[in-house]
Amino acid sequence: MRSYHIPVMGPIILNYLLQNPNGVYYDGTLGGGGHADLFLQKLSARAVYIGVDRDAEALDFARKRLFKYRNIIFIQDTFDHIAQALDKANRPVLDAVLLDLGVSSHQIDCPERGFAYRPDAPLDMRMNQSQALTAKQILERYSEADLKNIFKSYGEERFSGKIARLIVRQRQQSPLKQAGDLLKIIDRCTPPQQRIKSYARIFQALRIEVNQELEILKRAMQQALIHLKPGGRIGVIAYQSLEDRLVKHFFKEQENPCACPPEFPVCVCGKTPQLKRLRPYLILPSEEELKGNPRARSAKFRVGEKI
Repeated sequence: MRSYHIPVMGPIILNYLLQNPNGVYYDGTLGGGGHADLFLQKLSARAVYIGVDRDAEALDFARKRLFKYRNIIFIQDTFDHIAQALDKANRPVLDAVLLDLGVSSHQIDCPERGFAYRPDAPLDMRMNQSQALTAKQILERYSEADLKNIFKSYGEERFSGKIARLIVRQRQQSPLKQAGDLLKIIDRCTPPQQRIKSYARIFQALRIEVNQELEILKRAMQQALIHLKPGGRIGVIAYQSLEDRLVKHFFKEQENPCACPPEFPVCVCGKTPQLKRLRPYLILPSEEELKGNPRARSAKFRVGEKI
């Protein structure tokens, strides 16, 4: 069995999210089943663990890894379809939701998936390989303005306009077939000392667009609040600033949703808090964990409790 990443901040996540050993738990990013294994070791046979992933390869791996557990339900889907998952599990509410965002180490380490910037890799980046849209199609079809917007909004790349312009110019002569074709364009647009970071930003932007990651995350957090029971918790692990800011702002808004002007003496909008953030508001991996799992270095964990 090919390995997936080591579950990030496992003991910390269990401490925050596993409150009821007989409860219903939703893992929206099952991956290789690392976090699931930690939960299932602690949960009773009466508990239900719903493991969701859009990647069929990840689900196949997780099924083999978790074969001894009879109280896990495997679902191939995006993690914003919480209501449908609860219907399949025949359960009304959730005790906790875990979202471990980003791309798995396994996906990065598979050249044929196209997530890592290797010259001979395909321009793919699909988390669900049955979907139609690929990074190659985005580079072939999107306008210069749309490409610039994606690179700027999702990659925060300062050379977004120049890179988009050269992509459009290049594809008029010959199509971009492999990651190396895109890397050459980035090389032409960026100073040598900044190229590696630009590779990461552009590939991140394309991956987010291919998989609609931020829109799905927004919907998933809203759905989690609807389907968590009072006192239930949602925990999110983010690995890049766009995701983490989105999670941070969502938690803060749900904790203090009042839309009244600050000069109003009392709230008249009628919006009430739906969630409280648990301290510390930002949780990072320990130095000890990073020694054994350096890929956890960028991880940021936030957790909230439904009121």
